[in-house]
Amino acid sequence: MTDALERLRFAIGALPAALARFSDADASAPQGPGRWAKKEVVGHLIDSASNNHQRFVRGQLQAGQTFPRYDQDDWVRVQQYRAAPWAELIDLWRLYNAHLARVAVAMTAEARRVTCRVADGDPVTLDALFVDYVDHLEHHLRRMLGAWPATGDPT
Repeated sequence: MTDALERLRFAIGALPAALARFSDADASAPQGPGRWAKKEVVGHLIDSASNNHQRFVRGQLQAGQTFPRYDQDDWVRVQQYRAAPWAELIDLWRLYNAHLARVAVAMTAEARRVTCRVADGDPVTLDALFVDYVDHLEHHLRRMLGAWPATGDPT
C-alpha cells in the first residue's frame, strides 16, 4: 500500500495543474466517438473515489462485506458531469482524494488485511483494493492525458 499511497499523493499534487491547462470547453468535448469528455472522466474518478471510500471505511467496520458494483456509464450520465464547471470538478477530485489518502494512512496493518468482495468477485483485502483504486486512477490518467508516470516520479 505504501507505493500506491505515494502514487496517489503524487497525483493529488500534480493532476490539478495538468487538468487546469484545459479550458472548460476543451474539457467538455468528447475525446472521440463513444468516449467520455475529460469532465466525464474526472467525474468517473470522483465516483470511483466515492464508491471506494465506502469500501475502505465500511470494510474496516465489518469484515467480509459484499459491496455493490456500480454502473459507471449510468453514474456519469445521471450526474451530468459535462455541464459541471471544470474547476469545481478538479477541486472535488483533489479534495476527495486527499481525504482517501488520510483514510489509507489511518488504516492499521490488521485493517489492511480485512477482506471484502465487490459484487460477485473474489475476496480481496482492503490493501489490494486500495492498490487497485490507484492503478485504476492512473489507467484513466494515461488514457486522458496521453501519459502519466507509472512510479509517481515526473522524471
